[in-house]
Amino acid sequence: MKEKLIKLIADYKGVAVEEIASDKTFGDLGLDSLDIAELVMQIEDETGVEIEVSPELNTIDKLAAYISERQ
Repeated sequence: MKEKLIKLIADYKGVAVEEIASDKTFGDLGLDSLDIAELVMQIEDETGVEIEVSPELNTIDKLAAYISERQ
């Protein structure tokens, strides 16, 4: 799941996957609240998992674990 999220965010930002660190916060990756909302909708569509946006889900690693627990 983590690799899928990294690719999704890299595609969204138009950067190489190597530029996306899974342990960095979404803010550190240059994503604002609108970006996050758009990505969450896309991730929910692709995974079928409803995501509750919260401060605890602030990295790809944490989000991937959250999704994996609910699939």
